[in-house]
Formats: sequence, structure tokens, C-alpha cells
Amino acid sequence: MIPIIRATCGIRPYSRTIINSQLHHPRSLLARVYTTANNTLNSPTSPSKQCSQQTPTCPSKLSPSLSPQPDSPPLPLLSRIFWRCRHTWKRASINTTRCLIGCTTGDFAALWYLQSFHPDLSMGLMMGIPMTAGITSSLLLETLLLRFGRDRMPLQAAVKTAAGMSMVSMLAMESVETAVDWKLTGGVVDVGDPVFWGAAVAAMAAGFVAPLPWNYYRLRRWGKGCH
Repeated sequence: MIPIIRATCGIRPYSRTIINSQLHHPRSLLARVYTTANNTLNSPTSPSKQCSQQTPTCPSKLSPSLSPQPDSPPLPLLSRIFWRCRHTWKRASINTTRCLIGCTTGDFAALWYLQSFHPDLSMGLMMGIPMTAGITSSLLLETLLLRFGRDRMPLQAAVKTAAGMSMVSMLAMESVETAVDWKLTGGVVDVGDPVFWGAAVAAMAAGFVAPLPWNYYRLRRWGKGCH
């Protein structure tokens, strides 16, 4: 007969029955193993934690607002890693596309109207008025999207947010788009001519590419979007 293990130094004695019950209950054993492994993985000194702390992460993965982390220094502008955040490029492309739709709608509509009803205007007015109309339509479109889209902002907040968009982005887009269109078509809007539509596609592509790096930079560095 196996004797009972006696207590020493204030330790509670465990009988053979208790020891056997612990060995024949795999759930308690697995629970102990899981707890030990979980504590090891979550330890600050574990290799996985050290790796994740040393690896630079895109701001878009860390916060929805894309705001830079206060405890990390900003990345150099000319470094490759600054321009390699896919999430920021995606968001910047979406913002630029929304701006492009609004600017192009007002730009070509104003250009068609001036050519049809005021063909004697100077080249400066022919270019300036469509650019102003494009910026205005872009602001209007963004206000409607903020008010009735996913954000559901109040009207006053939507107007204020739309008015705070990057004017540098919109001016660059309008200038490049108008210049390319004027160079290819001379400012003539002829919806029945395939050349006009080819020039329109080229102008829109140029208008999209021109402000895209600036929009990315604003998102990556300051967490601010043109929209």
C-alpha cells in the first residue's frame, strides 16, 4: 500500500487519489499548457512581440484616420518606405477619383456652354471659367457624398469638411486637365468626334496622376485627405 505523501514546510499533503485524478483529467492538463503558451506569446520579451515592434507599419493599418503615431518619428520624405504603403495609395486613389469626377463634370459642362453660347471669349476666360466651375462642382459633389453617403454628416459639417479640402490638389488637377484638353482639341467640345473623347480620356488620366502624389503625401504624413 502506497503511503500518503506527508506535508513539509506548510505544504498541503496530496494523497495518491488526488494525484491520480490530476493525471487522468487531460482537460486540466491542456488548460495549463494553453495558459503557459499564451503567457509566453503575449510576453513583451517574446520574439514575435519584438519583431512586431521593430517592423514599421502603415498608418492606415493602425488607425482609420491615418494619423501618424505620436511616439514614432516621421519617416523621411525621400525614403522608399514612406512611399510604399499600399493602404495609403488606395485611399489616396479613391479620394483623387472622387475629386476627378466632380472637377471633370463641371469643367467640361462649362466648356461646352461657353463654346456654344459665348464663342468670342478670350482664351483666358475660356480656361479660367471651366476651372472655377470644376472646383465648384467638386465641392458640391463632396458635400453631397458626405451628407447622404456613408459618413452621414450634418449639412453644416459636410459643407465645412468639403471646403477644407486641399485646394492645391484641385488646382493641380484642373490646370493639368484643362491644359491637356486644350492642347489636343483646342478647347473644342464635339461629342460626335472620336478625337474629342480620346482627348477627354487623356486629359482625365493626366488630371488623375498630377495630384495623386500630393494626396498620398498628405495622408501619409498628416493623416489629411483631399476629401
